[in-house]
Amino acid sequence: MRFEDEIKQQKFKSQQHKAILNLLFTSGWITNKHKDFFKKFDLTPQQYNVLRILRGQHPESISTSEIKLRMLDKNSDTSRIVDRLALKKLVTKTVCPADRRLVDVVISKKGLKLLADMDAETDELDRGIGLNDDEARSLNELLDKMRSSL
Repeated sequence: MRFEDEIKQQKFKSQQHKAILNLLFTSGWITNKHKDFFKKFDLTPQQYNVLRILRGQHPESISTSEIKLRMLDKNSDTSRIVDRLALKKLVTKTVCPADRRLVDVVISKKGLKLLADMDAETDELDRGIGLNDDEARSLNELLDKMRSSL
């Protein structure tokens, strides 16, 4: 459905203003789809993001401060997310020997298995945006251009 029809508004100050509103609306739509999807795995989107970061780092550990830098949602409380993942035994935490103020985190075998079990469904979720590869590439280029100009 067209953005204008979704929000029942036909007039905008400019195409750029409409694009910003459309991005915000679409971001919320995607966020809600992801929240619903991850519920069945007893995860939040932020917890999933941390697990993906850790899988990419595996078998090496990574500090919580480095995880925060890599997260999609920069406002996330990384320490709390890691604590919850540790309670679920999806990650292990150790105090960094070089700097005792830092905590090193590594994904557990259980965490790796959970992500492997989720991979096919997350791939399907990604394909569900309705764009082919060329369209997705163009969108990515436009979004990169937009962020680099702001």
